[in-house]
Amino acid sequence: MKYLYIVYQYVIAFPLLWVLTMLTSIITIILFPWPNSKFVNWTQKLWSRSFGWLLFLPVKVTGKENIKPGQSYIFVANHQSMLDVWIVYGWLPVVFKWLMKAELRKVPFVGSACKAAGHVFVDRSSPMAAQRSLKEVEKVLTNGVCTVIFPEGTRSLNGQVGRFKRGAFQIALELNLPIIPISLTGCFEAMNRKCKYVTRHPIHMHIGEPIMPEQFNKENPHETMDLVRDIVIRNMQVD
Repeated sequence: MKYLYIVYQYVIAFPLLWVLTMLTSIITIILFPWPNSKFVNWTQKLWSRSFGWLLFLPVKVTGKENIKPGQSYIFVANHQSMLDVWIVYGWLPVVFKWLMKAELRKVPFVGSACKAAGHVFVDRSSPMAAQRSLKEVEKVLTNGVCTVIFPEGTRSLNGQVGRFKRGAFQIALELNLPIIPISLTGCFEAMNRKCKYVTRHPIHMHIGEPIMPEQFNKENPHETMDLVRDIVIRNMQVD
């Protein structure tokens, strides 16, 4: 069955997902004046969920009650796999924008679709460029629109949570926005960074309680980073 499942991925699932990706990108580009509309958000979530459906991955989400409607948040998630992006995009029940490297703007078609969707390209080439990017983020993160950041910066090598970088916490501090930790489990077992195919495995996304700006340690941001990391790790044990 394992080998049949792998053949199914390359012959049926991956080609279908590629077609769905192109269609979703075209719809997003055409509807660029309305990046936060319910229809655009629905098509993007449907596209993301199709990865779970076509690959027969059972996805469980807990903690939705921790999200207050109309409030913008900085969501911070551990990074286990390429699958993390589609799981979060498809099952996180908010409108959110990714913060992306400025270089991705130049990728043909993908860059145009991401720009049309309202995702923010962050330029760190100079302090002035970084400040302009922060102003762009500030304009986007209003009226319940959120962002999701993987503070490890790269996928885990062994499924364990690595050290967090300070970018997400700096943005939360400067924009005075609460942080919500997201704990992902099962994505590493389903597809680690060395694997070229998916292994069927249950996936769980737990949405933690918000950490409000007044709880941040402004004098020592590393303390806040460690607090959030500890919560992410602890909530990975939540069933």
